[in-house]
Amino acid sequence: MTRRDGKDVWSREEIASPCVRICVLHPDEKICIGCYRTAQEIGQWSLLSPEDRAALMEELPSRESRLRKRRGGRRRSPQ
Repeated sequence: MTRRDGKDVWSREEIASPCVRICVLHPDEKICIGCYRTAQEIGQWSLLSPEDRAALMEELPSRESRLRKRRGGRRRSPQ
């Protein structure tokens, strides 16, 4: 939203949430399959300092591999 003087009314200098609107907690890993945050981190996001948000944002991509583990089934035969 912009005022008549051209300045944004709703502009903020904070880190945007990593939420991608796929809000499902993985049953084993207990992290959201969309943004990789824990339920506690999601609930406390608005209370975190900018520094804590930045640190968490940097850590989140490394959590993706926790959801990509092999689930079972037959192994691919060597060729």
